[in-house]
Amino acid sequence: MNHFLDIHKTDPADLRGMIDHARAMKEARKGQPKGVPDADQPLANHMVALIFEKPSTRTRVSFDVGVRQLGGQTMVLSGSEMQLGHGETIADTARVLSRYVDLIMIRTFEENTLLELAEYASVPVINGLTNRSHPCQIMADVMTFEEHRGPIAGKKVVWTGDGNNVCTSFLHAAGQFGFDMTFAGPETLEPEDDAIGFARQKGSKISLERDAGLAAEGADLIVTDTWLSMHDPQSARERRHNQLRPYQVNADLMDKANDDAVFMHCLPAHRNEEATSEIMDGPQSVIFDEAENRLHAQKAIMRWCLER
Repeated sequence: MNHFLDIHKTDPADLRGMIDHARAMKEARKGQPKGVPDADQPLANHMVALIFEKPSTRTRVSFDVGVRQLGGQTMVLSGSEMQLGHGETIADTARVLSRYVDLIMIRTFEENTLLELAEYASVPVINGLTNRSHPCQIMADVMTFEEHRGPIAGKKVVWTGDGNNVCTSFLHAAGQFGFDMTFAGPETLEPEDDAIGFARQKGSKISLERDAGLAAEGADLIVTDTWLSMHDPQSARERRHNQLRPYQVNADLMDKANDDAVFMHCLPAHRNEEATSEIMDGPQSVIFDEAENRLHAQKAIMRWCLER
């Protein structure tokens, strides 16, 4: 059974196949209204459970629309409705849901919730986000880069700011897709050692740099995210901002990257904090292509999970 739990747990050939399939499906839909179903309906007569313990805009809408375009139906469940793991055990929830649906996507807090759900489910489980990783987002990011600049293998990606869950998945992708990555941020917010080690073991050059300007030199892609993740307490806001101001993506920083470098942000963004509006709305920004490609990448992931 094909669970999609993390990029580093999925075979690189399968990852490449998903990216290629996503691009083909996107191309086939050009000019069609969003509500028109795909010509191919691999999820016909299939039910997909979408579980959200965390708030969501892009993940919820993109998965819901994607399932419908592929001919399936969705059941959207919130954490408050399910009380996942607080009444019925996660294992029992997995067993029960498997009797009702053909596929489960979960956006949750703890990675262990995802892993336990996958262990006991008899249908495929997709990681829609945990505090540790965000693999669906990075599949869309790789797709977006390659649409604009060709193969990502051998390129230099620079991550600025907090080494959070999205950064972790970017490091996993560096190892699986063969690009190099530099983290520019404070020592206290560095990404986890396991993710760095995985990418290095796969042959990617991974660097840690305190000076954002030095990090940006020769970059093909500069990426950032909000300075305060949704699982961080608001009390950390001022301290985080003080730490991360030197890592804002602005015109001066982008000027140090390659002339054809692109800028990404997974959104939602706090404009003029982690990145200026000048950059977000500028010619190097691909943030809205990136957001759109969540739909196409996730459709490819679902098809892979169901071997369709």
